[in-house]
Amino acid sequence: MDIQTLYEMLKKTQEAKGYYFNRDREVTFELLRGLLVNRERYGYMCCPCRLASGDREWDRDITCPCIYRAPDVEEYGSCYCNLYVSREWNEGSVPHVYVPERRPAGKFR
Repeated sequence: MDIQTLYEMLKKTQEAKGYYFNRDREVTFELLRGLLVNRERYGYMCCPCRLASGDREWDRDITCPCIYRAPDVEEYGSCYCNLYVSREWNEGSVPHVYVPERRPAGKFR
């Protein structure tokens, strides 16, 4: 799968759920490239902004879209990576602030 195909597929499914790609396509495509690299490396698309262990079950919380996306977007308008954002974040009507890591320290290997 190439980046454009992944973009179109995820855009359709995730926008229906109220999650939008970062309007900066360069950032978005770089993150999507990271997802594809991780899929090739580990066999699953884990978050490109976090270190994966290679154990699918251990990394289930960071398999994109990660379980932290919904609370991140709800609270900050963006997920940790800035891949998925709210409409308001893209429009600039909410501040673009640092999204802190929610993954528990015990999950880092």
